Amino acid sequence: MYSLRDQLPRVLLGKHQLVMTVLFAAFFSLVFLLVSIPFSHNAWFQLGSGEVFWFTVVFYVFSITIISFSKVGLHMMREAKNFTRLHYVLWNSAEILLIAVVYSFFTIEGDKFGIIDLHDMQFWRLFLSAVVYATISLGVPYLVAAMYFMLEEKDNTIRLMNYENVVSDAPISPSEEKRITLFDNSGVLKFSINSDNLYFIESDDNYIQVWYTDSIGEMRRYMLRCRLKTVEESFSDSDLVRCHRKYIINIRRVRLLASGRDGYSLELESDATPQIPVSKTYEQAVLARFNSRA
Repeated sequence: MYSLRDQLPRVLLGKHQLVMTVLFAAFFSLVFLLVSIPFSHNAWFQLGSGEVFWFTVVFYVFSITIISFSKVGLHMMREAKNFTRLHYVLWNSAEILLIAVVYSFFTIEGDKFGIIDLHDMQFWRLFLSAVVYATISLGVPYLVAAMYFMLEEKDNTIRLMNYENVVSDAPISPSEEKRITLFDNSGVLKFSINSDNLYFIESDDNYIQVWYTDSIGEMRRYMLRCRLKTVEESFSDSDLVRCHRKYIINIRRVRLLASGRDGYSLELESDATPQIPVSKTYEQAVLARFNSRA
């Protein structure tokens, strides 16, 4: 069972996911408002020409700007350790209420300038009506987008788990070769490599960079759109170990584990790789795996 106190899946705070959520919400809200106008006594939106049309455009652009800045703030929360599902719900609820306040303000100002006729409507009725419209216009697309991205993430994780170990197509060897197989966010197979050739994986927002050696031993990097969390969950029983919010390392490629003033750091077997920091969150797990290497 899910709880509102659970950590929010970080896929919902990714840049790509938030941009797509804003675009979907903008499209959905525009269609909903245009369809509902003939059945509402309170909505003043209008297409065509004239003052009401331009007032509609200004309100719509202003609202999208507010939502965009809100999503930028939400994206910054991806590094917060205790950002829960409840925080996500409250954030979006506050966003919806703010848009309702903006709508009410535009309506009152439009009435003052003679652009809109309120017909002596009381403010509380106007505001409640705005809350209902904003909840449907934004709440529904937010919910649909969140469900879509979480299902997409789950599907990618399952794909990775199903392809975690692949029989080698290399010349016959005494034992089966372990391979790391990675898919992008669309579920397309992008990268498959012998785990012995993989050194570490670095996160870059919704992308990852895979550091590996090619057939002649030169260090290479390969970038694909995939979340580090997906890789961590999919290869939890392999030699890949999460050591930092930005890094997953191949524990068998660690040459030296050093302790310094800022904590532990890892030196890999290739001089072409940088030192990898170990954060406090993953310190004990890394030490345990390092000491238990066969």
